[in-house]
Amino acid sequence: MSQENRVRVAVLFGGRSDEHSISCATAAGVLAAIDRDRYEVVPVGITRTGEWVGVADEPERWQITDGQVPEVTGSDTPRLMLPMGEAGQDLVAYQPGAVPAQLGAVDVVLPLLHGPFGEDGTLQGMLELAGLPYVGSGVLASAVSMDKHYMKMVLAGAGLPIGPYTVITDRQWRTDRAAALERVADLGWPVFVKPCRAGSSIGITKVDAQADLAAAIETARAHDPKVIVEAAIEGREVECAVLEGRHDAPARSTLPGEIVVTSSDHGFYDYRAKYFDADGVTLAWPAELPEAATARVRELAVATFEALSCEGLARVDFFYTPTGEVVVNELNTMPGFTPFSMYPMMWERSGLPYTDLITELVELARERPTGLR
Repeated sequence: MSQENRVRVAVLFGGRSDEHSISCATAAGVLAAIDRDRYEVVPVGITRTGEWVGVADEPERWQITDGQVPEVTGSDTPRLMLPMGEAGQDLVAYQPGAVPAQLGAVDVVLPLLHGPFGEDGTLQGMLELAGLPYVGSGVLASAVSMDKHYMKMVLAGAGLPIGPYTVITDRQWRTDRAAALERVADLGWPVFVKPCRAGSSIGITKVDAQADLAAAIETARAHDPKVIVEAAIEGREVECAVLEGRHDAPARSTLPGEIVVTSSDHGFYDYRAKYFDADGVTLAWPAELPEAATARVRELAVATFEALSCEGLARVDFFYTPTGEVVVNELNTMPGFTPFSMYPMMWERSGLPYTDLITELVELARERPTGLR
């Protein structure tokens, strides 16, 4: 493809959520690997306060290095705006006191945002209003999948196996804390206390006794006023990567992989284990499961993807219990996407290299219309 005919891709990252730096690290991987002969890349950063800014097309600038996390800042940088409507696909740069400048049309958006205000349907709704194709799930699937409460309700309604849980809303915690604590105790111990609408294991606490519960809920509430508490499920943690089918073909899945936490510093697969202790975690792929269990994981991964009306990509996480039961834990519509993240690694080992996976996702987005579908 000639340089003039390349597809123009806006790579969008950063954002207002607690996963801002993880999003930057994801962008570092994609910027380094995307096919530059096929795509003209327009990197767009979103600051922690929500401004869109033009940023450096320098993958190393956005990596997590020696424990130092990257951040999109807006100092001395033109702000960017995306006009709404079918004719609004030109990015516009503006600064106080200056005439806005059009930066040219964008063909497709690759949103590499994790968590609220990016992965939860808010950004997807804006892109729908702008009439711009984008990678990944639409408004409803993004919103439902981000909220672990409603995700579990949809999966249960579809007859898919989920574990016991309870939800504590902000109002419930403020008005009837004792009843909320009692509902949690009914789950048994230990439990996992989580922000309902967050990812990357941020704000999660494993609680072994009633005495530590209130503090764990407050930890989760620092990230989200709505908290979900899940009963611990004895079993192995396995993951399956799902990719939308092309031209009405069924969704595709990889063989499942297994997360193995090898360091005693981590009681579970927490935030630091995911992003700052690569030597303490390994991916066993394919997971050593009975043939029937492997088939069941793959079947349930696609069924979960379809039940939530997902598009593009998703990673589905499971527990495989000692009795051979497969339980759906959750689905991520924008899983970690660095070259070393579990989702790309599973596809890489399945024969779809990282660069080709990015191309596949962009082309899926270009084939999909915006609006009702």
